[in-house]
Amino acid sequence: MTDLPATTRFRARDLVAESLAGLLQRPGRSVLTMLGTVLGVGAFVAVLGLTSTATGQIGKAFTTLKATTVTVLDHLPEDSTTAPELHFPADADERVQRLNGVEAAGVWWQPSLRNPSVGTRPGRPGEDGDGAQGVRVYAASPGLLAATRAEVASGVLYNEFHRGRAEPVCVLGAGAARILGVSRVDNQPVVFVDNTAYTVVGIVADAETVPELMLGVILPETTALRAYGPPVDAPATMVIRTKPGAASLIADQAPLALRPDAPQYLTAVPPPDPHTLRDSVDTSLSGLFLLLAAICLVIGAVGIANTTLVAVLERRGEIGLRRALGARPSHVAGQFLAESTALGTLGGLIGSAIGVGVVVAVSLAQGWTAIVHPYVALPAPVVGSLTGLLAGLYPSLRAARVEPLEALRQ
Repeated sequence: MTDLPATTRFRARDLVAESLAGLLQRPGRSVLTMLGTVLGVGAFVAVLGLTSTATGQIGKAFTTLKATTVTVLDHLPEDSTTAPELHFPADADERVQRLNGVEAAGVWWQPSLRNPSVGTRPGRPGEDGDGAQGVRVYAASPGLLAATRAEVASGVLYNEFHRGRAEPVCVLGAGAARILGVSRVDNQPVVFVDNTAYTVVGIVADAETVPELMLGVILPETTALRAYGPPVDAPATMVIRTKPGAASLIADQAPLALRPDAPQYLTAVPPPDPHTLRDSVDTSLSGLFLLLAAICLVIGAVGIANTTLVAVLERRGEIGLRRALGARPSHVAGQFLAESTALGTLGGLIGSAIGVGVVVAVSLAQGWTAIVHPYVALPAPVVGSLTGLLAGLYPSLRAARVEPLEALRQ
């Protein structure tokens, strides 16, 4: 009786050797197939790294500016028949600045003017005056300019002397100065608001926490009160600049320090927690960019699957020969699955290196601190391997179902 042939074996070493041989037979196709995974994994690492880096910069900017700013809002009367009233006391700046941890504080609001005429000559726009569109009028105490870190581009800022005497002076924001054509103040230019003249004593180049002042004519609050009365349409607001870590305490103390007789008229708004804001920004950006990276990976997987399937069709003769010599379907499927997984792994390694390089290059160009978390960079090659493995499932099963006799006839 004839002995049955021994069961064929396909050792791991043979699997690796055959897979590498299959890849090296067509190096150009292998490189192009791997390119999709390279781009997908590279995008995965790059976008997550850039998200972490950009979020770190957002958190840093927030900490240095917003975390030291407290806003106190006045309450407008709910009854329209009630006369408007400014609930901030006349010495509001001085009262708040006495609190431990306050660096500067000031009150500002927009006077209740209906379509005011603002220009360098008296008269309404379109008549005989040089009217300016987009320029608004604001009232602000001297402390407000200090609290917003106003940078003087020309001249000086009005001070307690002007405030105490309600002098008809003003400071122009940089944008308003350009619109009005005022570039210097040594010749004492005058700006007319509804035919009322105000001498320009300075031009402000920047105001960090109240940027709308840059398009405004800024009057001392006592001057605005005398000319236009208390605010009606929008409440007055106090901006308090504190030392780091003191914002929450100052927010609790400010209403009582300003109005010990009626603190309910004022509402203090502390800055949001910087860690909460940073986490929220990180979550939103990471979710968006993860979706984009996933799309890139899907594109790479489709490329691997398509090329592997084409390789199966082209190598039907080779598959039939292997089957005729004793290779089992699992051996054929394993070979093609190993090839696609190898392509995915190599693409993941190269893509991960490219992604980290992109993060470092962008950070150097922007002057940032590059942040690439290990849980992003280290698993990236595994992501590439899984992509290649999943992409090769169907082609490998297709190869395993090839009948030897039909394959050899073609």
